Amino acid sequence: MAEPAPQPATAMEPAVFEQPLNERMRTFLRLDFLYSQALYHNEKGSPWGSRAAVGSLLDILAIMTRGDVRSDVLKELERHLGLLNEFQDRQGIDGARLRTLMANLVRLRSALSAVGSSWLQPLRDSEFLAAIKHRSAIPGGTCEFDLPDYYFWLNQPPGSRAEAFARWLALLRPLCDAITELLWLTRQNGRARSETAAGGVFHVTFERDTPYQLLRICVPAETPLYPEISGSHYRCSLRFLEWRGIEQRPAQSESDVPFTLICCA
Repeated sequence: MAEPAPQPATAMEPAVFEQPLNERMRTFLRLDFLYSQALYHNEKGSPWGSRAAVGSLLDILAIMTRGDVRSDVLKELERHLGLLNEFQDRQGIDGARLRTLMANLVRLRSALSAVGSSWLQPLRDSEFLAAIKHRSAIPGGTCEFDLPDYYFWLNQPPGSRAEAFARWLALLRPLCDAITELLWLTRQNGRARSETAAGGVFHVTFERDTPYQLLRICVPAETPLYPEISGSHYRCSLRFLEWRGIEQRPAQSESDVPFTLICCA
C-alpha cells in the first residue's frame, strides 16, 4: 500500500506580548484576564474549578473597589463611538460592518448605564463571599475546617454551583463584556511595523499628538526570546531576554532581534 502523503507542518502563531501605556488600559487588561479565567474555571464543573473561579471573582471585585471603573469604561465607549462615527462619510468604508460595530457599542453602553451606581452592592453585601475573601488573605485559609459552609457549597451538585456563580457573573457581565469589546477595538486599531532590536535593545518614542494606549510586541514562535518592556505613554524601552529554562536566570540577547511592533491608540 502506498504511504500517505506527508501533511504540511502547521505554522505556529507568533508570541504576542502586550504592555499597557496608561493606568486605565492596565486595569482593563487585568479585568479581562480575570474574567476569562473565571469563565474558564467555572466551566470545569469541579469543586477545584469552582474554587479557582471564586478566587478570580474576588480579584475582580478588589480591582473594582479601587476606582470608578464603570465610568472609565463608559467614557471609552463614547470615545470609540465618536471615532467610528467619523468614518461614516468616508469612501471605501463597509457601511454595514460599521453600523454593526456602532450598534454593538451602543448596546454595551446602554447595558452598562442601566445597572446604576450600586450595581456591585449585592456582591459586596454577600456574607458568604466576604468570609471567603477574608480567609483568602491567609495561606490555606479556605480549608474545610476554616470555612465549613464554603466546603459544603463546593460539594453541592455542579449545576447548583454553576447557577449561583452565573448570578454573580450576571452582575459583572455588562462591564466585563464592554471591556472585552474595547480591547478588541483597541487591538484592531493598531499600527504594525517591522523593527529590529540592535543587540537585543530597542527604544521607541511616541508622538505626543497620538496618545497610544497599548503596545504589542510580536515575536516568531520559534524564537527563544521574550521582551522585557518598561516605559510610559511617552516612550518605551524593550530588552530581549534569552530563555534558559526555569533553573537559570535569563540573559539579554546580544544578537539583532527582528520583531513586529504594534502601537494601538
